Amino acid sequence: MPDIALFEPDIPVNTGTILRLAACMGTTVHLIEPAGFPLSDHSLKRAGMDYLERAALRRHLNWVSFDEWRRGERRRLVLLSTSASLPYSEFAFGSDDILLFGRESAGVPEPVHDAADARLLIPMAQGLRSLNVAVSAAMVLGEALRQTASFPNQSAT
Repeated sequence: MPDIALFEPDIPVNTGTILRLAACMGTTVHLIEPAGFPLSDHSLKRAGMDYLERAALRRHLNWVSFDEWRRGERRRLVLLSTSASLPYSEFAFGSDDILLFGRESAGVPEPVHDAADARLLIPMAQGLRSLNVAVSAAMVLGEALRQTASFPNQSAT
């Protein structure tokens, strides 16, 4: 099943919403620290509601430790970026993919961008910069789960 990774998130409400999404979809969230807020922040708990206890959260001390872990696990890293050229809807997702979302305020630095195995974008109307990261995560995770037949209670084909 595809996982979600958040690179140094800086808005607790978005992280809480993504944790709730992950709990409902049965996927894991990898939080690459440092986060821009305390992980016990009230806003994180408010957005995640009572789903936080059911969310599979794996914390990584920093980018290097996350990247070493995922390479050791032989997991493909799929970065969502406004500077990518391939739409996510034209990409063939795999069940071991990790969908990486950057900081709300800054995206990801070039070394992280370069480490990605694939770079995808969400097509949008001209003149608009980006979607909310939680909305983006829901859209792309939904497509990845559909393609890999990994929705909860759905058997793989």
